[in-house]
Amino acid sequence: MFYIRRCFSLSFALSGLLALAAQSSSAQDLGPTLSKIRDGGVMVIGHREASIPFSYYDSNQKVIGFSQDLCQKVIDAVKVRVKKPDLAVRLVPVTSQNRITLVQNGTIDIECGATTNTKARHAQVAFSDTIFLALTKLLVKSDSGIKDFGDLANTTVVTNAGTTAEAILRRLNVEKNLNMNIISAKDYGDSFLALQTGRAKAFMLDDVLLSGARTLARNPGDWIVTGTPQSLEPYAFMMRKDDPQFKKLVDETLSKLMTSGEINGMYAKWFQQPVPPKNLNFEFGISPELKALYAKPNDEAAY
Repeated sequence: MFYIRRCFSLSFALSGLLALAAQSSSAQDLGPTLSKIRDGGVMVIGHREASIPFSYYDSNQKVIGFSQDLCQKVIDAVKVRVKKPDLAVRLVPVTSQNRITLVQNGTIDIECGATTNTKARHAQVAFSDTIFLALTKLLVKSDSGIKDFGDLANTTVVTNAGTTAEAILRRLNVEKNLNMNIISAKDYGDSFLALQTGRAKAFMLDDVLLSGARTLARNPGDWIVTGTPQSLEPYAFMMRKDDPQFKKLVDETLSKLMTSGEINGMYAKWFQQPVPPKNLNFEFGISPELKALYAKPNDEAAY
């Protein structure tokens, strides 16, 4: 009898060890992010509140945009990978200042907005394949007389805090001795408000985002995007570092959209057709550079 009990105990212990080993192997296969999502039953998405047309609230406070459409494809792929078709999704608004921290500390699993992939940021986070290419320019009143960055001497210029545009603007101020007063605002809405109310003469940021901010004006025709581009900005989704399994799934999902041509329809929806909130058409055709990138996706950093 003792022998039978002992065998049973050993068998039970062995079963437990095998179960733990299977769980450990499964977690290793999924990696930390996907394991967290599977075990918690929820995927947390970081989004922007006013990055038109990438990630923003519509009139019903629903998050919409080009980045959100792409992100939904990633969510669908995650549901399949973790075998949870009913996986819950939670949306968390982020800003230029806190987005990296929220990725690092695990508050959000992925940031789907309009963030530039730079080499400096690689020390903190990982990036997906590039989803868009933008150029840094200026938004000014059409009758301001400002046509380029050289016209900003001794004026007040606003930009978004924590962006690559802010770093470029501060560098230009020193290198060109422009004596600008630089306002670092919280977000697109605050920056454009500073411009509209006359507290700033120009708003520096990525051209497509400036065009998006312009759509919020009472009379969009009163404002123009101008200036010699100061940088090329490859936008990508942000994820935590050192999680190759999750990055691979995200990249494979985006790459399939790009190389299959499916992304062209998604692009046209947001950049070549009227979009909320004022049903204005950005009329942003796909550039040759972006077309080449969609044909051969990559995650190369800007600088």
